[in-house]
Amino acid sequence: MDMESSPAHVLLFPYPAQGHMLPHLDLAHQLSLRGLALTVLVTPKNLPILAPLLSAHPSIQTLVLPFPPHPKLPPGVENVRDIGDAGNVHVVSALYSLRLPLTEWFASHPNPPVAILSDFFLGWTLDLADELGVPRIAFFSSGAFLTLVADFCWRNMESVSGASADAVELSDLPGAPSFRKEHLPGMFRLYRESDPDWQIIKRGVLGNLASWGCVFNTFDHLEGRYLEHLRQKMGHGRVYGVGPLNLIGLDDISSRGEPGEGTGTGAGGNVLGWLDGCPDRSVLYVCFGSQKLMAREQMEALASGLERSRARFVWVVKTATAQQAEEGYGAVPDGFEARVAGRGKVVTGWAPQEAVAAGKVVLAWPMGADQFVNARLLVEDMGVALRACEGAATVPDPDELGRAISGTMREDLPERARVQELRRKAFEAVEPGGGSSWRGLNELVKELSQLPKQ
Repeated sequence: MDMESSPAHVLLFPYPAQGHMLPHLDLAHQLSLRGLALTVLVTPKNLPILAPLLSAHPSIQTLVLPFPPHPKLPPGVENVRDIGDAGNVHVVSALYSLRLPLTEWFASHPNPPVAILSDFFLGWTLDLADELGVPRIAFFSSGAFLTLVADFCWRNMESVSGASADAVELSDLPGAPSFRKEHLPGMFRLYRESDPDWQIIKRGVLGNLASWGCVFNTFDHLEGRYLEHLRQKMGHGRVYGVGPLNLIGLDDISSRGEPGEGTGTGAGGNVLGWLDGCPDRSVLYVCFGSQKLMAREQMEALASGLERSRARFVWVVKTATAQQAEEGYGAVPDGFEARVAGRGKVVTGWAPQEAVAAGKVVLAWPMGADQFVNARLLVEDMGVALRACEGAATVPDPDELGRAISGTMREDLPERARVQELRRKAFEAVEPGGGSSWRGLNELVKELSQLPKQ
C-alpha cells in the first residue's frame, strides 16, 4: 500500500493518571475501529494498562519512552496514582522533557503521524506540533464546562485573583456562573508564577483552545451549550463531543484498573458477584478516586455515616502507607467490616464504577481539582446529583451524613427520574449511525483522514 492510500497515522499521548488514561484508550479503541493507524506513547510502567487495547487491536503500535527524571519526583514514579494529586505539576514538567526524543522519533519514522492527539494536561505538545508542522488535538477526559471555567481563570488571572472570595463571576460563559474562589479549579489556585514547572502548566492550558481541535468525553444533552460556545470561541467546528466513551469502550472491564488487579479484589472479594445478589438500585458506591487519601477523622465520620444509614454499599478505599498513617491519614476503623457484614463491602483494590451515564444519582463531596465545577454542573444545572458535604478538610456529622445517604436511596427521589432520563440521552448519543457522539467520532476521523501526509 502506498503512502497516499494508507490510513492516516495519528500519535496518541495519554496523561499517566487513571481518570485520564482510560477514556483516552477508549477513544483509541474507537479510532482504530474506524480505520486510523495509531501509535500510543507510553512509559514502561504504564505499558500494562494498554494490554486490553493492544489485545483488541494488534495493529496499534506503541512508542515506549523512558519516564524522564525530575528533582521533585521520587525515582520510579511514572503515574500520578503513585504520588497523588499534588504531583501533577511535576509529572507534566517531567513529560515536557520528552519533546526532544519525540522530535527525533518523528524525523526517523518512515510514515510519521499526521497529527498529535494529546491529553489536555499536555498542552505543551501544541508547541511541539507546531515545530513538526502537524496539527495538535487536545483530548479532554473531563467536560466542556470545566474547560471553559479553567480557560477563563487562566486568561483573566489578575481579575480573578483580585475578585471577592465569595463570588468570582465568569462573565464570558453561558449563564455567567459564579464560584467561590476556593471552588475554582485546583491547578489554577495552586499556580506559582516564580516556578518554571508552573510556567509549563500555564502555557499548556492556554494552548489547549489554540489547538487545531478539541475532543471531549461528554455529550450534547449534558454539555451541548458549552460545546457550542467553544466552537464559537475557537472560530471553527473542530470541537467534538464523543462520550460517554466508557459506554463504547473496551469490554474487558476487569483489566481497566491498576495493572495486576482484578474486578474488585482485595478485602471486598468479588464485588460483581456480591452485587448480583442485591436488589436493583439498592447499593451506594463510595469512592474518592485513585489519588485522594482521607484524614483519620474523615474516615471515621464516613464509616459511622455508612453504618447509621443502614444502606447497602461498596466502599473503595485507597490504602495509606505507614508513613501516611503517621501523618494523620486514615484507614477503615477496626471492627467496621464485621459490623456491616452482609450489607457492605470494603474494597482495597480497584472496582468498576458507575455514575450518571449508568443512571445513578451522585451524592457529591467535592474536595478539590475539578470536583466543585463538576458538582455545580450535576447538582445545580442538571439536577441529577445531591451534595453530601464539601471541602477537602471538612469532617461531616455522621448523623447528617447517614440521613443524606438514606435519602439518596429513596425510590421517589426526583433526581432518580432525571438521572434515568440523562442515562437514556447518554446511550442515544453513542448510538451507531444517529447519535451525536457517534457522529462526532466519525467527523473527527474524516477530518484526520484528510490531513496531508508528510
